[in-house]
Amino acid sequence: MSAIDFSDPATIALLTEALTAAGVDGLEISRPGGQLRIIVAGKDGARISSTEAMPCAPGFTPAVVKAPMAGRFCVEHPTSATPQNLPRSVSDADIVGFVGVGHILLPLRPGRSGVLTRLLAEPGALVGFGDPLFEIELPS
Repeated sequence: MSAIDFSDPATIALLTEALTAAGVDGLEISRPGGQLRIIVAGKDGARISSTEAMPCAPGFTPAVVKAPMAGRFCVEHPTSATPQNLPRSVSDADIVGFVGVGHILLPLRPGRSGVLTRLLAEPGALVGFGDPLFEIELPS
């Protein structure tokens, strides 16, 4: 039996659709090379985010929001008329962007409060699992 590629957008879309159809709230798969977590959260959509600490700078601790899966990176919701300017303050629960796979749009949450300072990927670009998307300055 061959290993399943959990970074493949088609595999993730299939798993998400199967979870939704079955009425399951979520799924978490952990392997030595990474982790996939899909949480079906009703009206708020799926809740997926990832952060990693970066080297410290004076007064602030930068962190990176990474792509939780492969897909197309969106800074704003496709129906939003309000552009998201940088830098801006964000809370741990704010939606800072999206990763789309087919018709599924997964919101990105920073997981921490801070100042969203830099965009690390081009809007509309295809991104892979773990690709850096945003830099956030965390208060020290």
